[in-house]
Amino acid sequence: MKALLPVLFISASFAIASDEGFVSLMDGKTFKGWKMATENTETWKIEKGAFVAKGQRCHLFYEGDGKPFKNFHLKVEVMTEPNSNGGIYFHTAYQEKDWPRMGFECQVNVTQGDPIKTGSLYALKNLDVTPAKDKKWWTQEIIVEGSEVTVKIDGETVLEYTEPEGTKPGNPFTRKLAEGTFGLQAHDPGSVVRYKNIRVKRL
Repeated sequence: MKALLPVLFISASFAIASDEGFVSLMDGKTFKGWKMATENTETWKIEKGAFVAKGQRCHLFYEGDGKPFKNFHLKVEVMTEPNSNGGIYFHTAYQEKDWPRMGFECQVNVTQGDPIKTGSLYALKNLDVTPAKDKKWWTQEIIVEGSEVTVKIDGETVLEYTEPEGTKPGNPFTRKLAEGTFGLQAHDPGSVVRYKNIRVKRL
């Protein structure tokens, strides 16, 4: 037993150090701090500490203290059922219905028919393969610093994007680095996506 103690101590210390400075954005029991779109609100549930998206399109936006996020490091644990589509939005804003038009969508999709896969910046820099697997939790990280965006899956960098100088907001989807909040996507009735342990560090 004594021989195991140093190993356990090191493991615990690493876990604490890896999340130093991060703040949780969910309590795992309620939607406190989050606001649903007004369409299809029955889509979202909370199960075993996770936000579960299962049903018609509906987006869930973080409200928190109302202070926007510009440069940040976001970590979200995600799990998909086969043939499921979802997304994590950043630099976005609350929207009552439809697809969010502000900011960027970081894709969540392992085996659903859309060829744009997990880790992509949707319709901006797309990946056709991903290390994520259905029915298994992975950690999706989004890091924004100035004009640089990095996406990681379980610690592996899968995407790096540098916004070109002079980039102007698009129409109807802006896809322009600025500031805003976070959003989670429920995409369609055939998709089941779970999001948990959502935490962020401002940079």
